[in-house]
Order: sequence, then structure tokens, then C-alpha cells
Amino acid sequence: MLQLPFIRDNKEATIAGLGKRNFSGAEASIDQVLTLDQQRRDTQRELDDVLAQSNAKAGQIGAFMKAGDKTAAEGAKLETAALKVRSKELADSLRQIEVDLQAVLVTIPNLPHSSVPEGRSGDDNEVVLEHGEKPVLHDKALPHWELIKKYGSDAGPMIDFELGVKIAGAGFPVYRGKGARIQRAMINFFLDEAMKAGYMEVQPPIVVNEDSGFGTGQLPDKEGQMYYMPEDKLYLIPTAEVPITNIYRDVILPENQLPIKNVGYTPCFRREAGSWGAHVRGLNRLHQFDKVEIVRIEKPENSYAVLEEMSLHVQSLLQKLELPYRVLRLCAGDMGFTSALTYDMEVWSAAQQRWLEVSSVSNFEAYQANRLKLRSKLAGKMQLLHTLNGSALALPRILAAILENNQTPEGIRIPKVLVPYCGFDMID
Repeated sequence: MLQLPFIRDNKEATIAGLGKRNFSGAEASIDQVLTLDQQRRDTQRELDDVLAQSNAKAGQIGAFMKAGDKTAAEGAKLETAALKVRSKELADSLRQIEVDLQAVLVTIPNLPHSSVPEGRSGDDNEVVLEHGEKPVLHDKALPHWELIKKYGSDAGPMIDFELGVKIAGAGFPVYRGKGARIQRAMINFFLDEAMKAGYMEVQPPIVVNEDSGFGTGQLPDKEGQMYYMPEDKLYLIPTAEVPITNIYRDVILPENQLPIKNVGYTPCFRREAGSWGAHVRGLNRLHQFDKVEIVRIEKPENSYAVLEEMSLHVQSLLQKLELPYRVLRLCAGDMGFTSALTYDMEVWSAAQQRWLEVSSVSNFEAYQANRLKLRSKLAGKMQLLHTLNGSALALPRILAAILENNQTPEGIRIPKVLVPYCGFDMID
């Protein structure tokens, strides 16, 4: 959530930043915020004045009574009663103004960093770099949704989408045999690499309450994309970012505990609207998938250097998996609601002849921290901290690219770095 003092002192810059995001009604929203903010401050001043008068009158009543002036005491009591009525009116009005102000603020996205390119969609994203050679496959190469059948067992495909439909529904696959072992191998590899880089492993809940969803910005922006359990008022997590970051909700962190570097593996759940076509076939889009997430909490002055460090960490994983990839800087119109700057990492799928997104690494600056009330006393002053996170990595499309890019006439080669984790070097 944007900070009121910043909006108050930088109205035009805020409107310009929201305009870069193509945020509809930016000027009207900011004017509404500033009007409500002025009403809030005026009402608070009047309430403070009325309460001060009421306290003074209460003191006068005692003095009048002590002096035996009952008439003056009764008059002061009547004035005090009127002031109490007025203070209640003002307090009720203040509460409503604050509710109205909050309702507008939560609809306003984060402002884009100055390096974020203009644009409205993924077509306008900026390619920062491309790494590795795209493999050339043999003539009978297949996409992963065919490979999992070809290299299945008597029990069925090593990733069984039809069985998942029977058990749960579309987008909930069942992993078998070597398919399951590769999943576990990647999870352990990603966690080990993160811990080598100084991250502490956290195993969080995979359900969160409404306060947690609000804290990281999933609510009220993304209710329709989350699975909800109304009886318990709990949401299945869309990413480990939500529970891990919320560990620090309503926390004042001592400076000597910074930076915070956490990593966690969780299943993730997303009620994304379905669509048809090869771009969402197989592992390309799922309702349930596994992901390892890295989360950072940083001093404001360090966060952009840390974002680059996190990007390099994700790239190192892709390099060790021997996957060709590219890094995109997302344009303002394609960024998430809470992000100030996001890098997407995409791997090349040789069988599908297209790029597949496998990671987003984002700096939220103080936007999430303001919702979370996550602060630290820095240089003698209480300040909001900066939060960052990134997929390191999401498994489905990584697995799709591994299966497709490494297929040979003899079978599917496993990247060397995963062999010690899964115990085999070929799927044949």
C-alpha cells in the first residue's frame, strides 16, 4: 500500500507513476485519497480540541463544587455532556473516514521503478539477456505431454493428467515413478542451492487467513484466483511468498537481524481461468504445482542490489540445469499489483518452440511492508522495510523443458546436477 505522506508530498509523481501502469482513474483516486486524508486530519484536530475542552471542563466541575458554586458546576456539567456527544460524533466520523480512506488506498497499485519500461502487455516487456544455445532435436521429438506417455510404465504415464481429473479435476496431475522422483530431486536441489546462498529453510502452512492475504497484497486484488474455505475463512496459498512474508507481519525487526533470507518449499494452488490450446497443455498451466520460493527483507537502500543478486541466483539454477533461458524486465502494464520492479525468467522449450515462464523475481519496496506494518529502527528512526521474493524455482515448466530439451532417440537425459538427487541419469 502506498504511504500517505508520500502521496501528500508527491501528488503529481504518484499520478504519473500510476499513469505509466495504465491505472484507470489515477488522478481521481489520488484526489479522493487526498480529500479523505484532509478530512481525517481536520476531524482528528477537532476531536483532539473537543477532548481537551472536555477534560478542562471536568476539572472545573470539581473546583466549582469545592467552592460551593453549584450553579456553575451544573452549567459545566451540561457543557461537558454536550462535548461528550460531540466527541462521540467526531470519533464515529473519524472511524468512517479511515475506513473510506483505506478502501481507496487498497485499490491503488504500487508505483513502478524508474527503470520499468512503458507498455501494456507482455509484448512490451524488455529482454535483458539471453543465455545458452537452443537445442536442436531429432526428427521424432515430442512435446512433454506425449513423452510422459511414451516413457510411462504399466501403471500408466509418469505424469498422469487423466487420473488427476478422476481424483480432483483438471490441473491436478498425479506424478508416478521417475516423474515423482524428478519432482523430489528438483525440490531438494533448489532448497540445497538456496541454503548454500545463505537462505534459512522455512516450512510454512499452506493455508492463510484474510489478514495474511491482505498483508502481501493478494487480497482484495486476487480473491478470484485463490481457493477459499468459507467455513474456516482460510485460503490455499498461491505461493510460499504469502505465509513466509507474513511471519513478519506486525513485527519491528531489530537492525542486527537484517537482512532476512528465507526459503521454503510448498505446493501452490491457483484458480486461474482456463483456456484452450497448446500453450496451456500438460504442465504449462496447473491449478496445483510445487515451487521453491526465496523471500528477502531488506533495508531500503539495499533492496535493488539484492534484487539483482536474487536474479543471478535464479539464473545460476537454470545454468546448472543446462537450460537455455532469457531474462525479461516486465513493462509497467504487465507487472503484478504490488511490484515496483519484476524480472521474469523464461526457459526455451525446444519441442514447443516457445519460451516458458519459470520464475518471477520482484522488489515490492515498502508496499507490502506498509500493509504488514513491518518496520525497523534505522539510523534512530522507525522505517518501513523493503520486501522481495522470487521463484527459485517453480517446477512444472522446468520439468517440461527438461523432458523436451533432453530427449534423444535412446531416451531422456537427466541434467547432471540432478542425477545424485534422483538416482538415475536416463529415462528410457
